[in-house]
Amino acid sequence: MELTPVSSPAQPEPRQAARLDQLRQQAEAFEAVFLGLMLEQAGLGASRESFGGGAGEAVFSSMLAEQQAQAMVAQGGLGLATPIYNALRAAEGLDD
Repeated sequence: MELTPVSSPAQPEPRQAARLDQLRQQAEAFEAVFLGLMLEQAGLGASRESFGGGAGEAVFSSMLAEQQAQAMVAQGGLGLATPIYNALRAAEGLDD
């Protein structure tokens, strides 16, 4: 008698697991972009008269907002990544 392995629904196939990881990263990247825009609108990195402003300062202030947003997402962010991830999974038919 030959036994065939049964895959557990708790452990997705390697290909599916890789896709789920990719979807999670995309959801987190989206939340980071959103947070970065919100931080810029809130004035994070806004030019101060004491530094003189200029094009270089504008570039670095946007980089500051981007890095701050990524750090916020790594610490849990606003919680947007999880519902976005779930919606992406459902759209691709990868729900459990």
